[in-house]
Order: sequence, then structure tokens, then C-alpha cells
Amino acid sequence: MPRNQAPASVWRNPIHFLAFGLGSGAAPWAPGTFGTLAAIPLYFLLAQCSPLFYVLITLLAFVLGCWLCGKTSRDLGVHDHGGIVWDEFVGYWITMAFLPVHWTWALAGFILFRFFDIIKPWPIRWLDQHVSGGFGIMIDDVLAGLYAWIILFFVYYVVF
Repeated sequence: MPRNQAPASVWRNPIHFLAFGLGSGAAPWAPGTFGTLAAIPLYFLLAQCSPLFYVLITLLAFVLGCWLCGKTSRDLGVHDHGGIVWDEFVGYWITMAFLPVHWTWALAGFILFRFFDIIKPWPIRWLDQHVSGGFGIMIDDVLAGLYAWIILFFVYYVVF
């Protein structure tokens, strides 16, 4: 596994700091996993809000993320640098929408989201390879979050 090389600008530039998931994407290995882990405490705060506010904040985070990730990617001269993990935040928050706020569901969401984000089943891999810019960085994680959410939603609302 290659070592993540986070630029020094992560700690000096607020846009890069946010795109790097409040610095979590600067982890030397598995920055996407560390980014998702950093999204969990924020999820627990966000989950205390009304469902409408949760959706609005997640949507706003997506729109902001398209700009943050695109700008940071252009600044670094690398499309979708491994340390850019704002997309993991949004993908994880999508995974957890309308589910019980409990550590077991948070853990299941973490595992499923990371699974789909790493495996990238169709059309996630295609989008990851063919859509550029900030939207391209964000959209594959949005779909990974939706795939994970569908499974968790089914388990909670149909099985239980």
C-alpha cells in the first residue's frame, strides 16, 4: 500500500484543511478510512437534528464539497488526491440518513460504506474514472453511500 503524501498546505490553507477532512486525510496510510472515521463524531452531532436539517446539511456539504475538492485538486495538480476525504464525510452521512443513532448502526454504516467505496461496483467505478473535477471526486462516494444506505435501510425497516 503506497504511503499518502499530504502537502503542507493542508495545515495552512483552510480550503485544503476542509477538503482533507479536517486533516484526517493526511493520515500516512488509508486516508479514506481515516476520513470516514473522522466523519463519525460529526454524524453523531448531525443526527441530533431534525431529519430535514440533516438532509439540508448533507446536501450543503455535497455542494460545498464539489467546490472544496475541485479547488484543492486543482491547487495540488492531482485529480482526487488520496488525502481529499471530504467526499468520505458526505458519503458516510448519506449512509447513515434516517437510521437509528447507535454505535452498532454507525459501525455497520462504516463497514458498508468503506466496502462500496473501495470495491466500487458499477456505476461507481465508471464515474470515478470518467467524471472529473469536484463533482467527479464527490459523486462516487455519494453512490457508495447510497448503496450502503439501501442495505442498512432494508435491514432496519424490513428485517427488523
